[in-house]
Amino acid sequence: MAQRTGLGDAVCSIAQALDVVGDWWTLLIVRDAARGVHRFEEFQRELGMSRKVLTERLKLLVDAGVLARTPYQERPVRHEYRLTPRGRGLLPVLVALQDWGDAWILGEGEMTATTDEASREAVRVHALRGTRLPELLLPDRFGELRDPVADTPFTVLYCFPGAYARAESYPPHWAGIPGAKGCTLESCTYRDQLAEFTAAGATVHGVSTQRPDEQREFAQAEQLRFPLLSDAGLELVAALRLPTFRAAGVSRIKRLTLVVDRERTVREVFYPIRDVEASVRAALTAVRGAAPESARGPARP
Repeated sequence: MAQRTGLGDAVCSIAQALDVVGDWWTLLIVRDAARGVHRFEEFQRELGMSRKVLTERLKLLVDAGVLARTPYQERPVRHEYRLTPRGRGLLPVLVALQDWGDAWILGEGEMTATTDEASREAVRVHALRGTRLPELLLPDRFGELRDPVADTPFTVLYCFPGAYARAESYPPHWAGIPGAKGCTLESCTYRDQLAEFTAAGATVHGVSTQRPDEQREFAQAEQLRFPLLSDAGLELVAALRLPTFRAAGVSRIKRLTLVVDRERTVREVFYPIRDVEASVRAALTAVRGAAPESARGPARP
């Protein structure tokens, strides 16, 4: 393996971190591992890098404790590479880079919870159609770990920036951030139409990067009867490269909705969302259109 030149600053954590993840290939490997890519051939296919360079970078990340190398086949022996807790600790770094790129490379640098329909950010999110959501667990509002994909024909994952039981809990100037308002209306609209989603064979999950206790207080105040899931660790965000913005020092998911089937395939994407109530109706229409006849329930008059 080629020798790497250390940055030589033993007391600077930035320099020490860059000794591990200081080139683009290394961070892209971490990005793809978060997306559910685990095998050598999969990394090579996704990244288009040489076998030699990939072998070097994987060894570096294993030696640094970012990836764990585990066998998945005995004859011949083959290994998978999965993020360790140290590796998952890099997810906020990836999300911050994406957030900066969306704002300053693809955008104009403004703080926004939405985007233009023709933006490259919207193209990236819509490209999720047909992709598979990797297996992961998120805490619900009671702290219990749940799969965001339910064991029903469909799961509607509506992702929202943040909703609070008390007005003073919102970050400063929240109402002035384009696309941030409407989280309570969105949740309450899903609440009021939950029976229709259930009749169509769909489970509803709300997802934000809030803490479970914040979600619990909000859900109790609004009498929500479906789970809210906390992606405070940014695992779902990193797995799907969902767009975010920062407010009050927290990365928050921009408002979007995914319809996912039981096999974890994303069937429909709604982004950007301009009209919250219309987006709920659109999600219900998408589920009804995709559901088998037996799961649709009686036709509405």
